[in-house]
Formats: sequence, C-alpha cells, structure tokens
Amino acid sequence: MKLQDFDYNLPKELIAQKPKVPRDSSRLLVFNRENHAIEHRRFFNIIDYLEKGDILVLNNSKVFPARLIGKKVGTGGKIEVFLLHNQEQKIWQCLVGGSVRQENLAVQFLQGLNCKIKKNNNDGTWLVEFNKNKTELMKIAERIGQVPTPPYIKKLPAGVKQKYQTVFAGADKVGSVAAPTAGLHFTKSLLKKIKRKGVQIEYVTLHVGLGTFAPVKVDNIKKHKMHSERTEVDINTMQKIARAKTEGGRVIAVGTTSARALEGIAARPALELLGQLCPGETKLKTDIDIFIYPGYKFKIVDALITNFHLPKSTLLMLVSAFVDNKNNRRGTSLVKNIYQTAIKKKYRFFSFGDAMLVI
Repeated sequence: MKLQDFDYNLPKELIAQKPKVPRDSSRLLVFNRENHAIEHRRFFNIIDYLEKGDILVLNNSKVFPARLIGKKVGTGGKIEVFLLHNQEQKIWQCLVGGSVRQENLAVQFLQGLNCKIKKNNNDGTWLVEFNKNKTELMKIAERIGQVPTPPYIKKLPAGVKQKYQTVFAGADKVGSVAAPTAGLHFTKSLLKKIKRKGVQIEYVTLHVGLGTFAPVKVDNIKKHKMHSERTEVDINTMQKIARAKTEGGRVIAVGTTSARALEGIAARPALELLGQLCPGETKLKTDIDIFIYPGYKFKIVDALITNFHLPKSTLLMLVSAFVDNKNNRRGTSLVKNIYQTAIKKKYRFFSFGDAMLVI
C-alpha cells in the first residue's frame, strides 16, 4: 500500500483558521458504511445518531503550552524547543527548530529556565536536559510557553489557549502537545443532552504526541514506524464497554486518538496489562504505538467521530481503514470520494474544521 494512495488536493481557503462559535455549530458529514449514503448536518445533530445503550468514548488528555522560544547561549540566536515527552525528571524528548542544531548546544529561556541539547535521536527528535524537574518545568511552560497549534493556522485566534482545548480535558490529565480535535466540537450542554438520552460517556487518556502527527516519510506505508504515546484506560471503562457490546450497544470513539487507545489496549494480552497494575489500582497505563491502516479489523470501535485530516497522514489512514466496513481494502477510494464531496460542499478542514461521523 503506497503513500500516494492517501493524497488529495485541498484548496487552501478550506483550511479552518479558527473554530466555530458555539463549538457544536460546526458542520457534520455523516457516512453510512453499509450503503455509503452521505448526509449533511450540524454537529449538534450528532445526538440523533446516538442510541440508549451506546458508549461514547472521549480522550480527556489536556494540551499544555509545549512550544518554548529561547536564545542560543553564545550567539543569542532564536531557537524553538518543542516539548514532546518526559523521559526522566529533567530529560525530555523534543523537537528542536532552526538550521543549526547540535549536541551540547545550550539554550536560555525566561523564568530562569535553561537546557542543553544532549543527543540526536536520528528520528527527527532530540534528547534535551533542562535545569528544572518535570513539575517545575511544566509550571514555567504554563507561563512562558506557546500553544502548540499546527503550522497551517496562520493567525492564532483570540483566546486560543481555551479554544484549542476540549471542554472535558482533565486538570490532572496534562500531557498532549496537540489537541484531540474531534473532541473540540462538544459543548458541556451537548454532553448533558447525550447523557440524558441514555448514552454512557466514558473517557480514555492518550497524550497526543509524535505518534499522532508525525508525517509518513516512506512510500510503502507498512514500513512506517509509529512513535509510542502514553495511554491510560480505567479497567471499569473496559468492563462497561465489554458489557455494552454483549448487550447490543455500540462503542463510538471520538477521534482517532480514542480509537487508537481502545484498539491498542485490545491488541495487548489481558494478563500482560493486568500484571502491570499495583494492588488497588484500576487504571491500565501503557504506551500505545498501534498503526492502523486499510486491512485492519477493528475489535472495539463501532462508530467514529473525526475531523477531516491532512493528506498522507496516519490519521487519514486510520479513517480509511474504518470506512471499509467489509474489510476489502476499498477504504482509500471511499475516503477520497467522501473528501471530494466535503470539498465540493466547502466543509472546513483540519484542527479547527468541521467533523465527520462514520457509522
């Protein structure tokens, strides 16, 4: 399966630069996998497609200001250090911007923060050692860091720190360097209405990192290596999901990150996961690096709420796999047809764009 199979042309004016207000007023394209019918609705109409006994699964990870702008010690040149993942107390996996990047380069930031670039990981990332531990660094990042919005958003909207965050992000779930964007469409009011209908709402935590947004650079997509992302799922949530499926309920994943968390957990032997639990713990904590592309057979997810994704991205590959209900590898052509319809109807694309429901 070739990378080119997941390419498409998108007019630049359809790349959303700011979210809709209110959030649930965005448009919603509904695709039925059985008959390939397409409907055009508003996101608040999502409730019409949910039924009592269904389980709606959302990713409650919270985005933090991961983009740090500093100066190179010695030259004073500007440099960006983008926090990805904490390896140890003071060691982070980072992206480092600029043309001059080298080991032992020292960088100074505001608030007494500094770092030294320690090692090139040769995968696009660097190991960086800071002078502050994780807790101290996160507090400073909240003060001086920039919201890690994607580069295609040219002018940040007012209040972007709140707008690029789901309304259900957990205060104790800080860890994502990009928003789980399908969740941005939900309002607290809409979630209350969904609950009143008898739909169970459950949460998983997948801290969005390179595994979600790293580009695919190989022509044969099967050779792409997914970066792992920290994931946490409560055992009670998995038990509720198992019970709902036996009783005829559906599991609706909100976003590709929720889908990957669920399918990644399902792919791991139960005894292996349970063996990681300490006495009294109920949360499964593991690293997920599952790569889903056409031909994959979903084990848990029955319906998917998602945004319109970048060409050649792993997110688009996952959606292509999911729309292929009969598992005959026609997902790429189906998604291209869906996306062409969305372009013709002038849907808004990417992080702040419109949504799609695949049932």
